[in-house]
Amino acid sequence: MDRGMPGSTSQGRLTVEVRHEGISAVVTPEGELDHHTAELLREPLERSVEEGYNRLVVDCSRLEFCDSTGLNVLLGARLKAEEADGGVHLAGMLPVVARVFEITGASAVFTVHDTLESALRTPSGTEQQPDS
Repeated sequence: MDRGMPGSTSQGRLTVEVRHEGISAVVTPEGELDHHTAELLREPLERSVEEGYNRLVVDCSRLEFCDSTGLNVLLGARLKAEEADGGVHLAGMLPVVARVFEITGASAVFTVHDTLESALRTPSGTEQQPDS
């Protein structure tokens, strides 16, 4: 069910919106992130880095579920962002999603913020404005 919003993709159980705020690409997945929907998140994350946004902020506040495939998508985005001297910031994780990160130890390799606002105002080291 595509909601017809610019910068939005969907496949039933997952919708992904992308917007830019300063040096950050803010990617907001809504729904369930699993092996059926992972590509819907992978594509906008990779495209954002290709477009020069090396600071990715993933607003997880509407993410209801994340399995190991979804976790691997985020880890892959982290590697691509770091190759571009940036990083991935996760914001507003619901307890059920945060638990997956805690169990796997993945929370140790991401910068995790309680809120999107906190993630957006946290200064970053080498992350820079994309060339337009």
